[in-house]
Amino acid sequence: MAATTTTTDGEQKVLAAAQQIVKSLHSSTNVNADDMILLFSSIDTRFANLSNMMQTPSSSSNPAALAASACSSSSTSSPSVVACRDDDSSISPRTQAGLHLEAAEELIRSWDSNGDSCIDEYFEAVDNIIQLTEGLGLETAEAADVDVMDRAENALQLAMSRLEEEFRHTLIRNTIPLDTERIDGSLIRRSSLSSSTSADGINEIPDFDSGTGVVGSFADHHDDDLVSGRYNRHVAGASLGGDELSHDLVNPDAIIDLKGIANRMIRAGYEKECCQVYSSIRRDVLDECLSILGVEKLSIEEVQRIEWKSLDEKMKKWIHALKIVVRILLTSEKHLCEDIFSGSDIIEDVCFIEATKGCVIQLLNFGEAVAICRRSSEKLFRILDMYDALLDVLPNLQELFNDKEAGDVVCSEAQGVLDGLGEAAIGTFVEFENAVQGETSRRPIQNGEIHPLTRYVMNYVKLLVDYSDTLNALLENMEGVEAEDVKVLNYSDLLESEKMNPIALRLLSLLKSLESNLEEKSRMYEDGGLQYVFLMNNILYIVQKVKDSELRNLLGDNWVRKHSGLIRQYATSYLRASWTKVLSCLKDEGIGGSSSNASKVVLKERFKNFNACFEDIYRIQTAWKVPDLQLRDELKISISEKLIPAYRSFMGRFGSHLESGRHAGKYIKYTPEDLENYLSHLFEGIPLILHHMRRKST
Repeated sequence: MAATTTTTDGEQKVLAAAQQIVKSLHSSTNVNADDMILLFSSIDTRFANLSNMMQTPSSSSNPAALAASACSSSSTSSPSVVACRDDDSSISPRTQAGLHLEAAEELIRSWDSNGDSCIDEYFEAVDNIIQLTEGLGLETAEAADVDVMDRAENALQLAMSRLEEEFRHTLIRNTIPLDTERIDGSLIRRSSLSSSTSADGINEIPDFDSGTGVVGSFADHHDDDLVSGRYNRHVAGASLGGDELSHDLVNPDAIIDLKGIANRMIRAGYEKECCQVYSSIRRDVLDECLSILGVEKLSIEEVQRIEWKSLDEKMKKWIHALKIVVRILLTSEKHLCEDIFSGSDIIEDVCFIEATKGCVIQLLNFGEAVAICRRSSEKLFRILDMYDALLDVLPNLQELFNDKEAGDVVCSEAQGVLDGLGEAAIGTFVEFENAVQGETSRRPIQNGEIHPLTRYVMNYVKLLVDYSDTLNALLENMEGVEAEDVKVLNYSDLLESEKMNPIALRLLSLLKSLESNLEEKSRMYEDGGLQYVFLMNNILYIVQKVKDSELRNLLGDNWVRKHSGLIRQYATSYLRASWTKVLSCLKDEGIGGSSSNASKVVLKERFKNFNACFEDIYRIQTAWKVPDLQLRDELKISISEKLIPAYRSFMGRFGSHLESGRHAGKYIKYTPEDLENYLSHLFEGIPLILHHMRRKST
C-alpha cells in the first residue's frame, strides 16, 4: 500500500487558503485570531504550538502542521476553547474531512514503530480514517467526496499494511518459549503423589513373532529382566490440570497492543489478513513446541519402518506431548485468541482452529500410523498408554474445537484414531493369546527349570492387570468374545467364569492355554520324574505371580487353591516316578521267608540294586533344579519320609545277615544318616557323583 504523492486540486486550494490565512494573521488587525485558532483546533491537539508555527516561516507551507499547531495553541490559550467541533457551523463538513485526513495521512506516513512514536497516536489516526471512510460511505457521492474517499482508502490501505507488520512483529517479539523444565517438574511432582506400579520390562521381552523362535529368544531372559522398572503406568497416565499447569504463550504486556491492532484491522475489513498473520505465526510456534517435545513429522510408511526400540521412545514422547499440547498449549492458545479477538466469536474460532489444527493433526497422524502398524506383543502396553492418553484428553479437544464445521473435523479425526488404537490393542492381545497357545518350541529346558515362555507370559499378564479398566471397556465392545474365551475351559472353569469380568475371563483362558502348552512340553523329557519337576516349577511360578499381584483378585482364591493342589499332585507323581524302583529294593517279597532264613544271595542282590538305583538318582537329580527354596525343601522331606524309614527297617531286619560276612561294605554302603545327608544335595542344579569309601566289616 504505497502512499500517494500526487497533490490534487483540492489540496492545492487548501494549501493556498492556509497560506493566505497565515499572512492575514501576521498583517491584519481586523482578523479575530481566536476564530482562526478555533478553526484549526479540529485537526489535532497534540501537534506543535501555533505561535511557534507562526514564528517559523517554513512551517507555513505545511497545512497539516499549521492546523495541528493551531489546535495545540487553542488548548492552552483559552479555557473556553477545547477543540474544533465537527458540527461547527463556521466550517463545512468537506473542509473538516479534508483537514482530518491531512493530519492522519501525515502521521501514518511518518510513524515508525521502531522509533519513539507512540502506537496510541497511530491508533487515533487510524480511527479517524476508518471513521472518515465509514462516514463518506454513507453519504451521496459527489466529485469532491469521491476524491477524499479515494485518498482515505489509500491512507487506510497504507495504515493496514503498517498495522499488519506491527501485528506480526509484536506477536513474534513477545512469544514466550515453551518452558519444558517447569512443566516436567510439575508432572514429576504430580505423579509422585500417586503410588506407582511398575509396568516395565516389555522392552526387554522379545517378540513372539521373532524369526529365531520363542525359546531361542527367551533363553537369556530372567524374571528380574522382565520387570526392570522402565515403564511406569501412573506416569504414563498422569493427569494434567490446566489450572495447575498454565503457560503464558505471549507476554501479557503485549496483549493490549495486539488487541488494539486486531480490532482496527477487523473494523476496517482486514480480518482475513489479521487471521492469516496470527494463524501463520502461532502455527509455526506450535510446530516448534512439538519439536521441543520430541514429536517429529513422520509419514505412515516411515513409522512402519522404524525399529521397535526407536518406535517405543517415539511413542513415549507422543504420550507426553499429547497431554502437554492439549491440556496446556491448546488451552492457553484458546485463551490467547479470546484475549486478542474478544468481541468477534467467529474470528476468534477461525484463528484458533487455523493456528492449532496442524499441530493436532500431526499428533493424530502418528497415532493412526501406530494403530495400523504390524502387531507384535511388545507394543501392546505402549498402545494402551497411547489409547488412555488420547481418551483422557478427548473431552478437552471436543471442548476446544467446538466449531460445527472445522472443529468437528478435528474431533472426528481424534475419535477415529482412538478407535483405531483400541482395535490395535485388542487385536494385539488376541494375537498374543494365540501365540501362547500355539508356541511349539521342541527343545526341553535343561534341568527342568522354569520355561522362558512361563516367565514371559506371567510378567506380561501381571502388567496387563494395570490396564484392566481399559481392556474391560474395549472387550465389552467386541462381538463374540465369550465364544472365544470359553473354548478351552472345562466345566468348573465355566462355573467360575460366570462371576468374572471380560479381562479376567480372557486371562483365565490365557493361563489355561499356557498350562496346556507346558504339559505338552513336559512330555519332551524322557525321565518321568523330571516331567513332574518341570511342571511343579512352572505351575508354582504361575501361582506365585498370581498371589503376589492383582491377578489374585481377578482370578479368585479358588483358582489359587486349585493350582496349589495341582502342585501337590505333581509332587506325588514325582515320588512315584522317581522312587518306586528304589523303594521296591527294600521290600520283603522274594527274599525267602522270614528274616532268619533269608537268602544271602538275594540280600546281596537287593542291596546292590538299591545302591545302584540310589547312586543313579543322586547323580541325575542333583543336576535338576528347583529354584523355589520352600518347594525344594518340601520335596526333600517327602523323599526322606518315604526312603529313610524303609531303609532303616530293611537294614534292621536283614543287615545282620551280611555284616558278619566278608566284604559287607561292598553291599551295605550307606547308613540311614548317610542317605539323609545325600538327599540334601538334590535339586540344587549341580551334578554330583558319590565317591563312597566302602564300609569296613565289623
